[in-house]
Amino acid sequence: MSMWLSAANRMAGTMRGQATAQVKREISATATKATNDNLKALLGATAPVSLKTKLQRRR
Repeated sequence: MSMWLSAANRMAGTMRGQATAQVKREISATATKATNDNLKALLGATAPVSLKTKLQRRR
C-alpha cells in the first residue's frame, strides 16, 4: 500500500506542478497583453512625432 500511495503522491505532485506552471504562463501572457493594450491606448491618443520635428529638435 505504501508503494501505491507514493506513486499516487508523485503523480499528484507532477500534475500540481504542471497546473501551476500553466497558470503562471497564463498570468504572464494576460499581464503582457494588458500592458500592451494600455500603452497602445495611451500612446495612440498622441500624434506621432514627424521626422521634420525630430531633425529640428537636434539642432
